[in-house]
Amino acid sequence: MILTGPALGERFQALDDFLVAHQGLWRPKPFTCPTLPWEAEHPELAAWLRGRSLEQAEAAHNHPERLPAPAPFPQLAQQAAALAALGELPGHALGPLPERLSVDVPGRKWQQIEAFAERLQFREQPRHWLDWCAGKGHLGRLLAQGGQRLTCLEYDAQLVAAGQRLSERLRLPAEHLQQDVLAADAGQRLHAEHCPVALHACGDLHVRLLQLASAAGCRQLAVAPCCYNRIAATHYQPLSAPARGSSLQLSQDDLRLPLAETVTAGQRLRRQRDLSMARRLAFDLLQREQRGVDEYLPTPSLPVAWLDKDFPSYCRELAELRGVALHGAIAWPGLEAAGWQRLAQVRNLELLRGLFRRPLEVWLLLDRALFLEEQGYRVRLGSFCAHRLTPRNLLLLAERP
Repeated sequence: MILTGPALGERFQALDDFLVAHQGLWRPKPFTCPTLPWEAEHPELAAWLRGRSLEQAEAAHNHPERLPAPAPFPQLAQQAAALAALGELPGHALGPLPERLSVDVPGRKWQQIEAFAERLQFREQPRHWLDWCAGKGHLGRLLAQGGQRLTCLEYDAQLVAAGQRLSERLRLPAEHLQQDVLAADAGQRLHAEHCPVALHACGDLHVRLLQLASAAGCRQLAVAPCCYNRIAATHYQPLSAPARGSSLQLSQDDLRLPLAETVTAGQRLRRQRDLSMARRLAFDLLQREQRGVDEYLPTPSLPVAWLDKDFPSYCRELAELRGVALHGAIAWPGLEAAGWQRLAQVRNLELLRGLFRRPLEVWLLLDRALFLEEQGYRVRLGSFCAHRLTPRNLLLLAERP
């Protein structure tokens, strides 16, 4: 179903109850916790997940709800699916578009842009689109095919210049402006006649749009959020009254959970990711033993070239980087094998957290929807494209009466 009206608040409360009740299952991270707190309560489930292979974990990653795992996994999966279910927003055909419009846009991205544009149905036709964090303005140019005016705001000067050239080549009345949308003067760019749109603007960037657009009196807006963890604050700052009243306190780390899903990574990238994680997990075992401290030691993001080192050199140099003194004889082959074994366990244990990815994302979107309702908008929340096109396929449509 598409959520609108009282259903927004009702679903938010149900999701809030679910996430609060089960936070002991989705907050602890298997990567940093060799033994998870919930394993003592659900030993059969823990043993079942730990006994599976890395290949089995990969196969179940995008659809953990289908796993025939021991209780309480199936019950949680059913609840999570029901609470996170959202219908597809109605679409309309865009009609024939100039071929030149999609030049310079990767195929998958162009499909996302088209799907987003097809869902923008408002009671009143917008007269001036404002493409927020526009890049080169591909979305805005598609929307402006009906002859409307277009303003594109973008921080990167090179993208602004490239976008202006593309618009001029297509003879569109578009204005591409360089603007830091988080700067104090960003509100001056928004006016009541604008219909702001944002496709996959990250964290603070899309939150800032909701705040400024509602303050400017914009009649309509459309936002498909992304990367909820990209915020300046250490913890999530709720927008709506119901979210402020929730006991759920979300760290940046918690906000990464909805994004822990891959639908587009190629084989080479997956191999690199697996090797990097297996080595980090092996190093984690090593540093706990060598330091005599049974706690996770964060390691910095390392260049891909580090994966070309042999395993002992990788560990020695990482130990030096983190100030860990290595002593005694180290059984490198056994340690490397243990890293891969832990990776298989981590990936399988993560499948339980995976059940909460979408519920948490819908909770965050409903906070935004309820905030817009409080600003006088009628809001609709649903999907704008298939999940395989992008996991971030949820769209907020808001319109003031």
